[in-house]
Amino acid sequence: MERHAGSTQALAGLRVLELGQLIAGPFAAAYLAGFGADVIKIEDPRRGDPLRSWRKLYDGTSLWWRVIARNKRSVAVDLRAPEGQALVRRLVAEGHVDVVVENFRPGRLEAWGLGYDALAALNPRLIMARISGYGQTGPKANEPGFANIAESVAGLRYLTGEPGRPPVRSQVSLGDTIAGLHAALGVLTAVYARDVGGSGEGQVIDVALTESIFAMLESLLPEYDVFGHVRERAGAGLEGIVPTGTYACKDGAFVVIGANSDSMFRRLMRAIGRDDLADDPAFGSNAGRVEHEARIDAAIRGYAEAHAAREVMATLTAAEIAVGPIQSIAEIVRDPHFIARGLFEQATLGDGLGVRVPAVVPRLTATPGGTRWLGPELGAHTREVLGGLLGLDDATLERLIAGGVLGAGER
Repeated sequence: MERHAGSTQALAGLRVLELGQLIAGPFAAAYLAGFGADVIKIEDPRRGDPLRSWRKLYDGTSLWWRVIARNKRSVAVDLRAPEGQALVRRLVAEGHVDVVVENFRPGRLEAWGLGYDALAALNPRLIMARISGYGQTGPKANEPGFANIAESVAGLRYLTGEPGRPPVRSQVSLGDTIAGLHAALGVLTAVYARDVGGSGEGQVIDVALTESIFAMLESLLPEYDVFGHVRERAGAGLEGIVPTGTYACKDGAFVVIGANSDSMFRRLMRAIGRDDLADDPAFGSNAGRVEHEARIDAAIRGYAEAHAAREVMATLTAAEIAVGPIQSIAEIVRDPHFIARGLFEQATLGDGLGVRVPAVVPRLTATPGGTRWLGPELGAHTREVLGGLLGLDDATLERLIAGGVLGAGER
């Protein structure tokens, strides 16, 4: 990895070839692009990434696409065409890319002659992040696996919802984004091993959506192994940690309160006028509070129901209790703290319309990430990348475009 002199982008000099589509692979590559990696996104010349047409469209293109494809260069190549496959192999063989990120079903790239073994034979330094539902091996490796399936199979959905009611899902694709973060972390770990650790060799990063979800389930496995305990759905609460929950206030708004430490619990009880519970030695530790969860929860619920949400938050904040409202996006964009932190970046769509997008996080003081441009039009960089990196002349490019092997859109 060769850094550009004077660069303020942490990953400048790292070039990533994104062969995935939809969410998990593109999310991983978006993270890398946000910190300066040159991400070349390969798309089907006819359709592009399906995410271009998902959810709310502006001027025919999804706003979700504009965010997840920001800072990337779109090159439209038909990976089913032998000439298209040959171009990808040239990008790898000639050392133009450091990393490939893909999230096809296992075996698909191998069928196109683009699997890791084939590409690593051309460039042993190549790192490939492979994201799939169940991983590259095992009896279910070849089965399709989307985020909703992974969240269910790996145990997250079992824990989500109200006791005695069907499991529910979050309104975002957690399985995909969590797997994408694992893939991005894997890429950076592999780059460090290759370039700083000195191995000089690439490797495969095998990311399964199911395993990425399972990895975040805290002590679920050892608690089952040692005690045979199966954690169940607990609604707005959290098993084994008291008090923490969501409470309806007098004005119909909801607040979330967490007072898990011993000292914070005592402050909470005094703030709501329950000195008796604050001073009760039975509630002095989390273990004791868990035994009396219903009594504690009833005290907090009674206080919240007698006061407006704003009053509850003011009182508890003054007492240094963790408390906050449940906010919709309409409230988030007006939140003074988020505004002060710069959580919303201002960008511009192709017709000049200003639009806010989530800032690139986490925040690095010396080499921060950011949005350089929003997701491009399909094939916007085909000529730039293939002409610039591979030296394809105009006649060759036009022939491949006319034959449907490539696509080249507006910049």
